[in-house]
Amino acid sequence: MDFDEIKLAESGYLMQTYSRFNVAVESGKGSVVFDNNGKPYIDFGSGIGVNSLGYSDPEWVEAVKNQAEKLAHISNLYYNEVQISFAARLCKMAGMARVFLGNSGAEANECAIKLARKYSFDKYGAGRPAIISLRNSFHGRTVTTLSATGQDVFHQYFFPFTEGFEFVDAGDIEGLKSIINSQTCAVMLECIQGEGGVVPLEPEYVQKVRELCDQNDLLLIIDEVQTGAGRTGKFLAFEHYGIKPDIVTMAKGLGGGLPIGACLCNEKLSGVLTSGTHGSTFGGNPVACAGANVVLNRLSSEGFLDGVAKKGEYIRSRVKSMQNVKSVRGMGLMIGIELVNGEAKGIAAKCLQKGLLVLTAKTLVRLLPPLTITFDEIDKGLEILGSALKEG
Repeated sequence: MDFDEIKLAESGYLMQTYSRFNVAVESGKGSVVFDNNGKPYIDFGSGIGVNSLGYSDPEWVEAVKNQAEKLAHISNLYYNEVQISFAARLCKMAGMARVFLGNSGAEANECAIKLARKYSFDKYGAGRPAIISLRNSFHGRTVTTLSATGQDVFHQYFFPFTEGFEFVDAGDIEGLKSIINSQTCAVMLECIQGEGGVVPLEPEYVQKVRELCDQNDLLLIIDEVQTGAGRTGKFLAFEHYGIKPDIVTMAKGLGGGLPIGACLCNEKLSGVLTSGTHGSTFGGNPVACAGANVVLNRLSSEGFLDGVAKKGEYIRSRVKSMQNVKSVRGMGLMIGIELVNGEAKGIAAKCLQKGLLVLTAKTLVRLLPPLTITFDEIDKGLEILGSALKEG
């Protein structure tokens, strides 16, 4: 099909839940994708942070291919070595005791919510289900993870939303203290609010939240769906903050391009979810785990995460000097660009026309390049970005 035929078929058969850019992507290699006419685009979005190793990474492709030929799926009623070996390595790298494997970030956060509420129920009985989340947060699009999301724009249409969530401004430790009560079981936050506009939390604030949780026997849940798997230059973003959560959730870049989600917990919570209390038909799929094992191999290789941090510093320093840039924020290869003039969506459209894929987050242009992007690819992409920003 040509582009017009693809676009017509999309509008005829898919629910119109996405505002798509005017391009049909057909293939990719490294940090470059090609449309159905063969035009190349430098990718500064990596499928919203999913293609952590870029496109067609030889080691990842080989692992996925070999596993697909051997065993594509098996029920979680049976043991499977590739799933278990991945889980063991993931727990060790995250410094956690146990993991539940699902298929997405929303599923990982659903599991975290259930885990926190069951821990509280087991220890204190009924009446302690409340979870405090931050305003401007984003935790997923299921009814419950929307309920945990601290943005009013998402609290529409789908009533009734799940009860038991309260909200406080990020950075307001006194506000947090004031709403903790006998019904509170956990605090849930992102170290960098990604969909909220690439807003990093202050380390002192996160450390005080950890202290408050300890003082009140509350669980600290950290959502690393977007920030995890090396995105910020550390395996997990909370490593920048000098704390450890009780629960951490991951997805996106963890699978390198295949659907996977993970809810990890510390030793205290290792026995909370028992047979029948949670499950997933596709969670821990062998093919997804085979790809994710390659991601873990790469992230743990010597100097890789240092390279992510250096690439991020390089991009931020270059972007700061560009026209029409008010500020740049983020960590590693998770970058938000605040504009002086123009709309982020318009800048993204101009970048697309010139051969660059970028993302937006509220009023910001957002960059989430593959972690394997080369400096040559970065320079080519920045040249296009600078031109689009100049036009405004």
